[in-house]
This record gives sequence, structure tokens and C-alpha cells, in this order.
Amino acid sequence: MQKDSKTSRLGAAAIIPIWIILSASVIIFNNHIYANYDFPYPIFLVTWHLAFAATGTRLLHRFTHLLDGVNDIHISRDMYLRSILPIGALFSGSLILSNTAYLYLSIAYIQMLKSFNPVAILLISWSFNLSEPNKKLAVIVSMISSGVALASRGEMHFNIVGFLIQGAAVGFEACRLTLIQVLLHGLKMDPLVSLHYYAPVCAILNLCILPFTEGLAPFYAVRNLGPFILASNAAVAFALNVSAVFLVGRGSGLVLTLSGIFKDILLIGKSVTFDGTSLSPMQVVGYGIALVGLVLFKQAGGR
Repeated sequence: MQKDSKTSRLGAAAIIPIWIILSASVIIFNNHIYANYDFPYPIFLVTWHLAFAATGTRLLHRFTHLLDGVNDIHISRDMYLRSILPIGALFSGSLILSNTAYLYLSIAYIQMLKSFNPVAILLISWSFNLSEPNKKLAVIVSMISSGVALASRGEMHFNIVGFLIQGAAVGFEACRLTLIQVLLHGLKMDPLVSLHYYAPVCAILNLCILPFTEGLAPFYAVRNLGPFILASNAAVAFALNVSAVFLVGRGSGLVLTLSGIFKDILLIGKSVTFDGTSLSPMQVVGYGIALVGLVLFKQAGGR
């Protein structure tokens, strides 16, 4: 037993840096495409990622054992319409909005705003009586909220449109994760199995939205990217989901969350050091408070 525990820790220690690199790479790669290839079309890019993921998960299911969990899950037509479809719609909205925010806000500031995600989930759970409020978590939530508010107050290039878009993305993601707890309770779906079910739904929904938002413009502009950039960008995003399965399997959801916090810090450091992003002292203090609150939140049993 002790040997298995040591093996698990070693496995997680090896996978954590891979997951952090891939997670940061997806954000930097997408932002690079928007900024340097004259391609401000996040809905098209997200749709392409999802179509690639839908194909990739089916190939993995057919030729590997990574998606054996699909065989243990039986989803009826009624469950698909009442559960998978609405959760997929929220997932689609979350991806579209979070990627669109990068057109208006810096990477550093968006990572700060994302720290509010656990708070949003908890507030929704309390609002719909899905969990019992307690004073300790309420204090921690106030701490995280105050930190994010300070970081927002100190943002030197604040953009209200970007802020509202990212805020909506946080709301969509919180609703999605809450619905998963309610509608799919008892089903064991790791990130890759979830992607197997949600990617086709999201891709189709995005295709329906695309003509009314970005129109045909991204199809003409895609020549600016070329097949290599398109394929490698989607492959990195897909590899991130695969690595998340291994990380959760070797560690835990908490390990994934704490790795995400460390990744956010690295991204903020990269933005400041290499991209010339300026952080005010108020932002540093605010994000520091939010980070401490997030760690306390996880230790207190928050999700």
C-alpha cells in the first residue's frame, strides 16, 4: 500500500509540470493567434477545438483504453436531452466567453478574475439549497471576493466590456459544474469522458451561433493561420484534456486545482516579465489575498 502511495505521488509529480505547461500553452497560443495573425475570431477557434476533440476522443475510444469509462456509462435519449444538452450549452457559452475576453483584457488580469470561479459555484449552490451555508466558508468567500475586487480596482487597463464578458464566463462555468453535480450525480465521468459527450454538442451549437456572430469572416481569414497552426493549436488543447485525466488519476481534484493556481501565477509572471504587462501594487495585494483564500477554500472542503 505504501509503495502504491509513493508511486502515485511520483506519477503526479511527473504529470503536474506537463499539465501546467500544456494549460499555459493553450492560453498563450490562443492569445498569440488573436494578436499576431489578424484572427480575432474566438468562436470559430473554439468550434475548431471542439470538432477536433470530438474526433480525437472517438479515435482514442476505438484504439486505446483511455476512454474505457464510456462503456460503463449508459445515457438514454431522455438523459441526453435533459442533462447532456443543457450542460453542453453552458460549456459552449463558457468556452466562447472566456476566449472572447482575451480580445479585451490582459492574460494576467483574466487569470486573476478566474480565481472567482470556486466562489461562484458555492454561491449558486447556496442559492438553490444544494449545500448548507456555513460561516467559515462565508468568511473565505468574502476574502476571495475582496481580493478579486482589489485586483480589479488596481487594473491599469480596465475594460468594462472584457470584464463583463469574463464575469459571464465565470457564471456559465459555475452553472455548468453545478448542473453536473445535480443532473449527473453518481456517473463517473473524468475530463476525457466528459469531453467525449460534450464536444460534439458544443461544436454543433457553436456552428449554429457562428453565422450570426462572426459570419464568414473567419473562413476567409483562416488562410492567415495555415494548416500547421490550426492543427497544432487544436492538438495542444486536446493534449491538455488528456493530461488532466492522468493528473486526476494519479493525484486528486485538489492537486489539479492547486496546480491551476500555480499555473496562474506563472502566467501572470510571464505577462509581466516578457509581455510588458504592468501590475499595480493594489493588484498584487488583491490577487495575493484571493490566492490565500482559494487555498483555505479547498482545505475547508469547498469544491
